[in-house]
Amino acid sequence: MINYKQPQDYYIPPVKSMGVIRILLADDHPVVREGIRNRLAREDDFIITGETANGEDTIRQTRRLRPGVVLLDVAMPGPGAVPVLEALRRADPSVKVLVLSAFDDDEYIFGMLEAGAAGYALKDERLSTIAEAVRAVAHGETWLSPRVAAKVTHRAMGKNLETEDTPLTEREQEVLQLMAQGKDNNDIAAELVIAERTVKFHVSNIYSKLEVASRTAAVVKALRRKWVKI
Repeated sequence: MINYKQPQDYYIPPVKSMGVIRILLADDHPVVREGIRNRLAREDDFIITGETANGEDTIRQTRRLRPGVVLLDVAMPGPGAVPVLEALRRADPSVKVLVLSAFDDDEYIFGMLEAGAAGYALKDERLSTIAEAVRAVAHGETWLSPRVAAKVTHRAMGKNLETEDTPLTEREQEVLQLMAQGKDNNDIAAELVIAERTVKFHVSNIYSKLEVASRTAAVVKALRRKWVKI
């Protein structure tokens, strides 16, 4: 049995604090949590709502605390990382999950991204970079560590991949291409000279047709099928 220090409870601020990013730290190593907590606490727009050390508690606390971002370690006691991520998405579809991992294996990377992770950060990143990644995914952007991004690109450009017919309309393909470039809905609207609500409509259709739950998963799936380029 793996023993771990039980994380402390936190004051729970209002769910809709204007401009504040509510963060749940999920990692079974107390020293790692402490280092990340201390660094993130220096950001004026961050509030650490809680900490967990296993998969089951992460799911429970996500339901209870309603964080905007879950910073999720992939190697905690309990269910596997992908089942935990899928459970988090069911518990609160609006939550953004930023994977924090020591592993850059394809199985972990693509499994977590296709399960709906909004980003994948490696543990050898600077803590200031982790803060940037949290802020990026909280604002609806995709964030990947450079080594992870390189693997995604390499997989997309692999010679053994065959281009598949896309189920998307021409406009949806344009939107997806801009999503792959890291543009948010407002940027896409400006680029295509359409209303932001129209972009949201196209993004929703893309999610439905590709059977994904996040921008990252949509882009990864499109890259692997050569529907977009980066």
